[in-house]
Amino acid sequence: MFDHCLYFNTTALARRLEQEWAGAFAAYDLTPPQAFLLRCVLAHPGLLQRQLAEHLAIAKSTATRALDVLAAKGYIERRPGQGDGREKTIFPTAEALVIGPALDQASGAVTTRLNKLLGKAVFADSVATVKGVRAAFE
Repeated sequence: MFDHCLYFNTTALARRLEQEWAGAFAAYDLTPPQAFLLRCVLAHPGLLQRQLAEHLAIAKSTATRALDVLAAKGYIERRPGQGDGREKTIFPTAEALVIGPALDQASGAVTTRLNKLLGKAVFADSVATVKGVRAAFE
């Protein structure tokens, strides 16, 4: 019935991918959005909250809520920014640095599984196509 519906097919795919990454990050008591945000903080320490939101293509308020959880778990700390005092820079804690490689490995394992399932070319083409569609909406 919805074979040609972009909305239906992308949301169905998103739900399935959410399950894959939820399983990967469950051992760390992190949801996929929290884990990807933490991985971004680890890769880019000192970014402003709004910059992290831009990197992940999410609303600033969504990033703030996820950062609140990460702070409560002891994975990030907020520090005053150099410019506007209301904006905070985000840094990983020592605890985050410890689990960072494991988060990367867990995510990599999902990517490896998907590459095997789809084939490397289809996987790469799918990611590129979805990125292109997403960019067209920006």
